[in-house]
Amino acid sequence: MPPAGPSQGKFVTGGLMRHVVTMALSGALGLSFTFLVDFLALWWISQLRVEAMIAAVGIAGTIQFAIMSVSIGMMIGAVALVSRSIGMGQPDRARRIATVGMILATAVLTLVSVLAWVFRHEVLAASGATGEVLEIGVSFLTITLPSMPLIALGVTASALLRAVGDAWRSMAVTMAAGMIAVVLDPILIVWLRWDVTGAAISILVARVVMAGVGLWFVIRTHKLLARPSMADIGEYLRPYLAIALPAIATQLSTPFGNWILTREVAQFGEAAIAGWGVVMRLTILAFGGIFALSGAIGGIIGQNFGAGRPDRVSEAYWAAMKFCAVYTLVAWALMALATEPIARSFGLSAEGTTVLRTFTHFAAGSFIFTGALFVANATFNNLGRPVWSMAANWFRDGILMWPFALAGAAWAAAPGILWANAFANVIAGTMAAWLAWRYIRKLNRAAPDERPAGK
Repeated sequence: MPPAGPSQGKFVTGGLMRHVVTMALSGALGLSFTFLVDFLALWWISQLRVEAMIAAVGIAGTIQFAIMSVSIGMMIGAVALVSRSIGMGQPDRARRIATVGMILATAVLTLVSVLAWVFRHEVLAASGATGEVLEIGVSFLTITLPSMPLIALGVTASALLRAVGDAWRSMAVTMAAGMIAVVLDPILIVWLRWDVTGAAISILVARVVMAGVGLWFVIRTHKLLARPSMADIGEYLRPYLAIALPAIATQLSTPFGNWILTREVAQFGEAAIAGWGVVMRLTILAFGGIFALSGAIGGIIGQNFGAGRPDRVSEAYWAAMKFCAVYTLVAWALMALATEPIARSFGLSAEGTTVLRTFTHFAAGSFIFTGALFVANATFNNLGRPVWSMAANWFRDGILMWPFALAGAAWAAAPGILWANAFANVIAGTMAAWLAWRYIRKLNRAAPDERPAGK
């Protein structure tokens, strides 16, 4: 029989490394399928061998990633409170918070998407798009931006399923969208010759499916949503926003940093932008486990913090760090081996291939430190210090990124910008991981030892 709703958290018992690996890998598969939609669209567009189209879809994807980051920030607020409530054995409260989070995330992303749609031409121009690249990008965003609120529904639903420990249904939500893209992209882009318009329509349909599957599992399988209530919104709005607003600011730092990097790469022409667009999509696809790690560890930390087990919080923290290092090394090695086939597959020129090779052979290794930053972010968000998470990310993307990018461009042109990104990741990730561990140690020293005998 399907579960009737959230119960006492499953993460407060059992091996934490097993929990981290299970949630991170399932989250990685799910998140990778979310971004597979955009990756496949870019790949099929690349088969037309028109670099302007590749560059346009690449820049437009950066803008959509920024909007999606708002949704992820809203989702973090919901997961932190829901997982904490489950850890405290309060399933009714968890359901009401989940409902409030779903409503607010969808409303906010609708507003942001409308603003982006109205000013899409200006935003693309500010991102370095000109001429044909600008016009193609405007056409692509005209179709895809109205579907962004569906991302809020799908991403939040998937995260809520992770918060209650249902790793595989969480993964299925985003895998459904990826499978739709696998089927539709070649039909719409190549067979029907709809080019960028076909890619945009495929993305729109995939997002509809993701939202529908996510709501089905959340409502019908887990009964994780309550009847919407203005009283619940009034009661939980302040604690929710106390986490969600800093989390949104935190999530927006990454697309802001990417925007800086994109602008700097754009000065080196369409070939460099095409290579950068492939790097962006490959980053998200290959390092899905690292991006998913923040959501995976968030529910685990939240449940154990709510259950009064700081000892398990520290154990989960180090389990996540170990997973991060192993995952990055494996993904880095595989990408380095596959560099030339990837470049040929996308039809990149020599300059675009150089940009790609700089990432796959060298800069990708910095994701060990990017992962450390994400684990620290999840720790801060779920232990009541979301502003610390915001400060750590903006230190990287708002303070380090621009001067590093300028120096990298002056030193080695477009490839130098990828080196700049890597150095910023190393510095910020190291500092954030150190601060998070200090705070966890402080919690353990302050709390009485409540571990059961023999544990």
